[in-house]
Amino acid sequence: MQAYKKTFEDIKAEISKVIVGQDETIEQILVALLCDSHALIEGYPGLAKTTMVRTIARLMELKFSRIQNTPDLMPSDITGTYLIEETAGKKEFRFQPGPVFANVVLADEINRATPKTQSALLEAMQEKQVTVGNSTFKLDEPFFVLATMNPIEQEGTYILPEAQSDRFLLKIKVTYPNYQEEMEIINRYGAELKDRRVKVVLNKEQLVSLQQLTRQVPIASDLKERIVKIITKTRGFDLFSYGASPRATVGLILASKARALIAGRNHVATEDVLKMAYPVLRHRVILNFEAERKGMNTDDAITQLLDRTK
Repeated sequence: MQAYKKTFEDIKAEISKVIVGQDETIEQILVALLCDSHALIEGYPGLAKTTMVRTIARLMELKFSRIQNTPDLMPSDITGTYLIEETAGKKEFRFQPGPVFANVVLADEINRATPKTQSALLEAMQEKQVTVGNSTFKLDEPFFVLATMNPIEQEGTYILPEAQSDRFLLKIKVTYPNYQEEMEIINRYGAELKDRRVKVVLNKEQLVSLQQLTRQVPIASDLKERIVKIITKTRGFDLFSYGASPRATVGLILASKARALIAGRNHVATEDVLKMAYPVLRHRVILNFEAERKGMNTDDAITQLLDRTK
């Protein structure tokens, strides 16, 4: 397991050539990749979310594409469409793949697209395929959607449907850098421009092998039982009006296994479950009026939930 820990340390070291700080955010994105799942990334503008995702794709030799979501974006702008092409005097239809045909798809400001366009990603996220007309096209493996959301400027945004948000394994919060990190940012990027190249640490085949290994990480029966208790308690919790589905139970187990693998441990620890409960649950539960009256946010309510399921 120490060899795998060294691999992830190398990945973080390469990312740190471009990104200052954001260690927890980077770790959680890696967790989503190891679980072969998707992630929502929420943060204010200017926190290098796009650069972070592009850098991770580059050091794993994954094809990267970016979709800038806007209210006038159409489903065909994501999936692709048929074009009429004339060859040798004959006209025929040729499929032009959209940006979803990549390994890492960054859906920037996903909540600015209309629900119809957002739903175009559903089939790709769940089935790893795209259907256009009467034809179905398989997507390259591995395939990840990393979607960003802006927590401010809510005008012109659309609520993400529960069916779609539930398909994201994690909701990752990107925070502001601290004083020392911001000083490093201005020292690094406030002077001359440098081409900060990162070297490839993993290839596709190695990443797929790590995904298979993640599922094999042992987890004790008592931790499994605690995870089930945590998820089932969300459904009748006095601070939630809406609880988490069984998909969250599987997701919390897989995310805990991935975090243990990144840390170089050969088993899941309690700290893995407690740390991953926040990104797994924060987009799957809805606070009720009582919680909002108390001025609580979702993470505050999850903390109380975990305290009551010891």
